[in-house]
Amino acid sequence: MGLTNGEKYVQEMVAEYDRRRRLIVDGFNRLGLTTFEPHGAFYAFPNVSTSGMNDETFAETLLREEKVAVVPGNAFGPGGEGFVRCCYATTYEQIEEALYRLEKFMNRHG
Repeated sequence: MGLTNGEKYVQEMVAEYDRRRRLIVDGFNRLGLTTFEPHGAFYAFPNVSTSGMNDETFAETLLREEKVAVVPGNAFGPGGEGFVRCCYATTYEQIEEALYRLEKFMNRHG
């Protein structure tokens, strides 16, 4: 059944992930955290240098102060330094909440 009638559901999920991707990328860019549009992944990779922190300090401080978890970009090699990886394979509402907390964080540190 799913193989023959599942295309509608696949297209709905593709549209939903596109909506989440636009939310997170636009939100980061609005906060001054330059982020390129990801293609084919569930992760955004914003540049956090405007915060004045390196990627590890940014991730640790954000987690401690706002309870938002991101992965320091240096975990992915030297090219990731100054960036953090953020997954948007969660609900739209959780992304909105994370962006709200991140805005408070950037108002203090950005």
